[in-house]
Amino acid sequence: MRRDDIPIIDAHQHLWDLDANYHPWLSDQVGPAAWGSYDALLRNYTLDDFLRDAEGQSLVKAVHLDVGWDPRDPVGETRWLQKIADERGFPHGIVGYADLSRPDVADVLDAHAEHANFRGIRQSMNYHPEKAKTYLDRPEVSRTPEWRRGFEELRKRELSFDLQLYHPQMREFFELAADYPDVQIILNHTGMQVDGPDHFQPWREGMSVLAQAPNVACKISGLGMGDHDWTTESIRPYVEHAIEVFGVERCMFASNFPVDSLFSSYGAIFDAFREITRDFSRDERMALFHDNAERFYRL
Repeated sequence: MRRDDIPIIDAHQHLWDLDANYHPWLSDQVGPAAWGSYDALLRNYTLDDFLRDAEGQSLVKAVHLDVGWDPRDPVGETRWLQKIADERGFPHGIVGYADLSRPDVADVLDAHAEHANFRGIRQSMNYHPEKAKTYLDRPEVSRTPEWRRGFEELRKRELSFDLQLYHPQMREFFELAADYPDVQIILNHTGMQVDGPDHFQPWREGMSVLAQAPNVACKISGLGMGDHDWTTESIRPYVEHAIEVFGVERCMFASNFPVDSLFSSYGAIFDAFREITRDFSRDERMALFHDNAERFYRL
């Protein structure tokens, strides 16, 4: 399709160097993941690889999300990425990892914050009865006193929280957002609906609940993880519902590359977003493709 001149800020991408750094899920080939086999990802994915994949897409900035770095050294990933950013300009924002339930979380956050491009934390909160889909060993971790104390440390430092979950958890995290209205929460991967089309309606209802919290924004990305053979029309209901309930002013588009390279090319993802929003105004499309990511990640 003909591409327009709307610049892109990719609000969710990853890099890794398995020769130099330890990522347990990649280095140890732990699996399968919630979204199936990831054997094709068991290779280095450098900034050059990312920029090559995004070639021709009007990419101007990117935000890097934590990607399962060695949990014994959570600040190591931020340190590594900041060095790349200082030398190459990308990534412009860094979302690191911290276990908010740990007693030393304040020290970890302060160490992250020594790096200029650091913006916030993601601790994946996905809980699912199926072992391959769960990231936690128990449900409702966000309701425990020790985890809440860690979340309070984010509030004190004006750091954002990237929220990754499944739709049955959305009311739990609506309550968290309501309890911390001055913490910016950014929902990952359109609510990560990986349970198949029969779960579209409960996902839809959960998104409508979560969107009622004005401090929650939605990253529209990762749709290939739940629909490996996706088409523009198959993901359209997810994109349109997210925009309907969160509003254009609280949504942003992202690639989730290289994870979503398992299901499509970089260009195919953004071409689908362009097609779905082709009747939107230029200002609305600027918000979705560029401005909101710049605002929410303080780029």
